[in-house]
Amino acid sequence: MALLQISEPGESTAPHQHRLAAGIDLGTTHSLIATVRSGVAETLPDTQGRHLLPSVVRYIASGAAPVVGWEAIAQATEDPHNTIASIKRLMGRGSDDVRALHARLPYEFNLNDARVPRLRTAGGEFSAIEISAEILKNLRVRGEQTLGGELTGVVITVPAYFDDAQRQATKDAAKLAGLNVYRLLNEPTAAAVAYGLDSGTEGVVAVYDLGGGTFDISLLRLNRGIFEVLATAGDTALGGDDMDHVIAEYLLQQAGVTRSDMDAKDWRRLLRDARTYKERLTDAPAVAVEVRTGERVAYQGELSRTQFEALIENLLQRTLTPCRRVLRDAGVATAEIVQVVMVGGATRTPRVRAAVEQFFARPPLVDIDPDKVVAIGAAIQANTLAGNKSGDELLLLDVLPLSLGLETMGGLVEQIIPRNTTLPVTRGQEFTTFKDGQTAMALHIVQGERDLVADCRSLARFELRGIMPMVAGMARVLVTFQVDADGLLNVSAREQFSGVATDIVVKPSYGLKDGEIERMLRDSFEYAQVDVVQRRLREQQVETDREIAAVATALAVDGDQLLSASERVVIEAALAALKQARAGDDPIAMQDAVKAMEKAATDYVGRRMNSNIRKAMAGHKIDEF
Repeated sequence: MALLQISEPGESTAPHQHRLAAGIDLGTTHSLIATVRSGVAETLPDTQGRHLLPSVVRYIASGAAPVVGWEAIAQATEDPHNTIASIKRLMGRGSDDVRALHARLPYEFNLNDARVPRLRTAGGEFSAIEISAEILKNLRVRGEQTLGGELTGVVITVPAYFDDAQRQATKDAAKLAGLNVYRLLNEPTAAAVAYGLDSGTEGVVAVYDLGGGTFDISLLRLNRGIFEVLATAGDTALGGDDMDHVIAEYLLQQAGVTRSDMDAKDWRRLLRDARTYKERLTDAPAVAVEVRTGERVAYQGELSRTQFEALIENLLQRTLTPCRRVLRDAGVATAEIVQVVMVGGATRTPRVRAAVEQFFARPPLVDIDPDKVVAIGAAIQANTLAGNKSGDELLLLDVLPLSLGLETMGGLVEQIIPRNTTLPVTRGQEFTTFKDGQTAMALHIVQGERDLVADCRSLARFELRGIMPMVAGMARVLVTFQVDADGLLNVSAREQFSGVATDIVVKPSYGLKDGEIERMLRDSFEYAQVDVVQRRLREQQVETDREIAAVATALAVDGDQLLSASERVVIEAALAALKQARAGDDPIAMQDAVKAMEKAATDYVGRRMNSNIRKAMAGHKIDEF
C-alpha cells in the first residue's frame, strides 16, 4: 500500500530537513544576523567571535571590493569621505531630504537626481540601497558559512515608522545582496517576540527603541498571539549618534575650538572618541577625555556621568514627547501598560533606563542584550516562516501596500484605509445620498494613492438597494472595510434607518506586481500638487451640481406659486450664471456663482420652508407635535 507524505500547511514536506533561515537587524550603527538552532534563537558571530557588525562600508578604488564592518570603521578617521556610516538614515530618502542632513555628514553627494541621491567615493558613486546591500552581503556570507548552507529566506527588521519608500529600499538592498526576504518585520514587534510576550502576555506592551540613529516608541496590544499596533511615533534623526555629537560639541567648547578649526579626519576622530566616552560612562562615574586638532592636543580633561547626563537631557526629553503622543493617540493610560521593552544600544545608558522607568511607572525589560533583541525576534519569525516549527504560532501582521477607498461624487477617491496600515484592520465611514428619493447606491472600491478614481486601480463594484426614499443627505449608509491577515478584503454597506445591507469580498493586492505598486506610489508623489488642484475642482463641481439640481427642482415644484415674475427672473438669471460657471474649470468662479445663487434665492428658500411647515401642520394642533 502506497503512503502519502503529508505535512502541515507551511511546513516542509520532509520534517527532518531543517530549512536554513535567519533574522537580520539592519541597524543604523550595528547590524546582526541570528538564527534558531536546536530550538534556541541566537545571534551568529564572525570568525573572531564578534556578534555585532558595524554598519560601515569603505570604498577603496574603482573595481576593488568594498570593506565592511570592523575593518572599515578602523579607517573611518583616516578616510572619512570614503567610509560610509549610518546609511540607514538615508534609506528611501530623496535629494531634498539629504540636503537637510548634508551639513552634518562628512560625505560628498551627487544630488542631481531628485529621487536617488548618490554618495561619491573612491570606488564610484553609490546609492544608500547599494551601500546597505554590502552590509547585507556580509551578513549573508556569515550566516551561510556558520550554518553550512544557503539561506532559504530571511526576515529583515525595520523601524515601525518606516514609510513605504524606506521599506521598499530595504527590500531592494536585500535583493541586491542575494537574499530572499520572507517579509519585513517591525522592530518593536520583533523585540516583543524575542521576550516571548507573544506566548503568554495579554495587554498593551510599550517598546522603547533608541538605536544609533533612530528612535521610535510603539504600543502593541497582545491578544492570544496576535500583535496589533495601536500607535507608533518616533524621530528618524535621533539616537546614540546624537549623544556622540552633543559630547563632541561640548568638548570643542571646553577646548575653545570650532568646527571650522578641524578637518574631516579630526572631526571623525572626535566623534569616535565621544562614542567611546559615552560607552565607558555606562559603568564608570567619570572618564578622561581629550580633543586633538592634527597632532596637537587642544584639550585634556574629565567628563563625569553627571555632566554627560546633563548634556543628553534635552535628547532624552525629545524621546518622551513621542511617548506621550502614542499614549494619547492610542487612548491608553500609563497604568494599562503591562510591559516595557528596551531596544537599541543607547538604552544601556543608566539615565535613559531611569527616565523610562519613571515615565511608565514600571521597570523595563532589559534581560536580553538590547543590541541583539531585535535580531533574535526576527530569527524566531524566520524559523516559523521557513516551516521549521509547527503548532500555534504568532500571527504576523502584514501591511497594506496601497490605500483602499471608495469613489465619491465627481470621480474622487475617499480613502478608507491608508497604505501601510497593519493587518488585520477594520475601518468604517458613513456616506449619504446625493438626490432626493434615492433608493440605491452604487459602490466602487479602488486601490491607490491618487485623488482621482481614473488614476487608481478598480477592485470591485456592487450596489446597495432598498434604501428608504428620503431627502438628499438624510440617508446614513455605513460602509465598512475589513481586511484580514491574509489581505482578503470584505466590504459591507448598511443603511442605518432601514437596516438593508449587502457586502462583497475582493483581494486588494491581486494582480499587482512590485513594479506596479512602486509606480503608483511614485506617481502619488510626482503628481501630488496636480491632484490637490484636481480634487479642489472636482469637489466644487459636485457642490455646484448639487446647487443647480436643488434650485431647478424647487422652481419646477412651487416657483410659480411663491415667486413674482420679477423675482423669478432674478433667480433664473443667477441659475444661468451658475450653469455657465459650471461649464468652465475655475473653482473660484463656481464658488462665487454658488454664493450669488444662494443670495438671490434667500427669500425664496424662507418662503418654501414656511410653506412646507404650514402643509405639515394642516389639520393638526401644535400640541400634537
